[in-house]
Amino acid sequence: MLSVRQVAKMIDHSLLRPELTLADVAAGCDLAARYDVASVCVKPSDVPFAAARLSGTGVLVGTVVGFPHGAHATRIKVAETAAALADGAAEIDMVLNIGRLREGRDDDVRADVAAVVVAASGAAVKVILENAYLTDAEKRRGCELAEEAGARYVKTSTGFAPTGATLHDVRLMRAAVSAHVGVKAAGGVRTLDVLLSMVDAGATRFGATTTAAMLDELATRHSA
Repeated sequence: MLSVRQVAKMIDHSLLRPELTLADVAAGCDLAARYDVASVCVKPSDVPFAAARLSGTGVLVGTVVGFPHGAHATRIKVAETAAALADGAAEIDMVLNIGRLREGRDDDVRADVAAVVVAASGAAVKVILENAYLTDAEKRRGCELAEEAGARYVKTSTGFAPTGATLHDVRLMRAAVSAHVGVKAAGGVRTLDVLLSMVDAGATRFGATTTAAMLDELATRHSA
């Protein structure tokens, strides 16, 4: 069984709901530090606050670009990325251009992702496909284009579409990219058993809001 620390370091604690206040973000950052997760993923406007709150904890700050629809102009995604890094973000979760992918405009999709990768200057870029709107063939092609563009991870979902991560999609995405590209599952990963099943399917990072409940349950299982 994976250790509590191993699972914690797979979790990006999500603080993306539009109604969250800075008090909510503070509480989420404190929880993330207490459980020593991989990162928090916050809204762009919250990056400076989260970076200051988590300074010295070892928990990274990530944020979103082109969120949630992926339809921002590439130059805006690049500007968002540069601003996020300047504000203290260490990881970027970007939404690819979903419509362009569905149209088969592969060069446009690849260039959009590549521009963000360049702007990220070595910071990890996770490319969100938003699988709820894609066929399996489109999901595979999106993963391949993201890897070609230099992304560090491919990600199932924003958490704001009709459906989120599924075991089928995690397996498909794992098979579509090489071993040095990770798979992040997000949207609906709310129980420990779901998370562990997705680890078995090939996921290496998770977007989660029920972080404490899942890690507490894993600790209880280890002590049983």
